[in-house]
Amino acid sequence: MAKENKELSREQQKDLLGTLIARFEKNMSRHEGLDWADVVAKLENNPEKLWSLNEMEATGGEPDVVGFDSETGEYIFYDCAAESPKGRRSVCYDREALESRKKHKPENSVMDMANSMGIELLTEEQYRELQTFGNFDLKTSSWVKTPENIRKLGGALFCDRRYDTVFVYHNGADSYYAARGFRGSLRV
Repeated sequence: MAKENKELSREQQKDLLGTLIARFEKNMSRHEGLDWADVVAKLENNPEKLWSLNEMEATGGEPDVVGFDSETGEYIFYDCAAESPKGRRSVCYDREALESRKKHKPENSVMDMANSMGIELLTEEQYRELQTFGNFDLKTSSWVKTPENIRKLGGALFCDRRYDTVFVYHNGADSYYAARGFRGSLRV
């Protein structure tokens, strides 16, 4: 099947590209100076990246182009849903945290989900960059990539936007909440 092969059918590709171009055109301030024709050419040459974008879309991330890395020649996509993606909430930070829970384990972890989708978890810096494109996570929060020294001590970081300010917080990596998910990035 398409999901196991990490390739989309022609019909799925067409549907996804239609969604992505509509979002691209609606939110030009996120990618000033970039041309959709160049983005789609890159996507069509990287079917595994299209599959990852489809996973981002299917879980409620609303991925959109937010930049171009001139050194690598890659377009950068972030999850741009107003709130943390619905299909990626109620998850603890990583496999170690998941396995350490004795009771009431969540079904998955952030790092396992991101890995299976072929995306990277946003860093704090990327999360702050995302917030320059609009107001995100006004009611929810999103796990962000946690520095190893914090993770070794059992913690993990998450962010949200309240009072017109982006806040960074900490929690035990094994915690999970219905209003906390994660946002990812993808380079194509």
